[in-house]
Amino acid sequence: MSWQGGWKRRGPWLEVTPGREVTDGEKNSADAVDQWLLNRLELPEKLWRRLRHEKEIELTGDRLRLALFPVMNLGITPRWYDLKVLYEDDFCLVVHKPAGMAVHPDGAVQDGPLTLDHAVASYYEMNGIHAAVRHVHRLDVDTTGPVLYAKNEFALLKLDKQMRAKDIGRRYVALVRGKVPPSLRTLDWPIGKDRHHKQRRRVSPTGQKAVTHIELGEVWGSGSSAVSLVYLTLETGRTHQIRVHLSHAGYPLLGDVLYGGRATDFGRQALHGERLTFCHPLSGETITVEDAWPDDFQKLHKQL
Repeated sequence: MSWQGGWKRRGPWLEVTPGREVTDGEKNSADAVDQWLLNRLELPEKLWRRLRHEKEIELTGDRLRLALFPVMNLGITPRWYDLKVLYEDDFCLVVHKPAGMAVHPDGAVQDGPLTLDHAVASYYEMNGIHAAVRHVHRLDVDTTGPVLYAKNEFALLKLDKQMRAKDIGRRYVALVRGKVPPSLRTLDWPIGKDRHHKQRRRVSPTGQKAVTHIELGEVWGSGSSAVSLVYLTLETGRTHQIRVHLSHAGYPLLGDVLYGGRATDFGRQALHGERLTFCHPLSGETITVEDAWPDDFQKLHKQL
């Protein structure tokens, strides 16, 4: 049960009107506030304890205020990039990740290649957003699509919980080598590390459970020259999951040289995240964010 009533942001404060269950004078106001925060607002207990300890919960008349938007350091050096914003409010930011860009720096090296985190930090800086840069999930370097960011600790804790519960939906579109049969609907093979290749993963009986759902879109050609367009949704989120599963099934992604594709097919792996669905951290409303196919993907599809 999330808060679907009215709210306002006033600087670092979230202001809500909780109603009589909190403001009724016959109740112990502090206990009523805490029960409302934990049960109605579903405030994570970790955050509730910190706000209580730092006296950042205030009840004045019928207004309840929480210091959910403190000024935070970005946590990463801002580096400008013409970022494509797909969705934004006070709690969440969804941006398009282009091909060839990692979501975050490799280890502690901050002056290496430009990453999406660097670009988001620049966006925050230019727009006066005093929040730490915190991505909720990742995409491979050459995969395009939407990436979700949490703009405060409340949003991060709520969205991380959704990720663990597999409640954040991600739909991908891919172009693969071969004629995928319509009967192929689920790829359910555990994935583990490939001890012979540091970057690769592989289907392994001792690996982690991994489930990918697949839906056939279009097919062009026949035999060894056939190409299929497929839509994929993840039930789990293992490293390289879609790439490993499709390769193991005999339908490697076009351009995915690491998992059996040919470099001449495409300049990168032909995989794009076209839809992201999550529940808003405060309201619980279902948010669906669409990300149009990038130009190179559209061009290849047209050629086919």
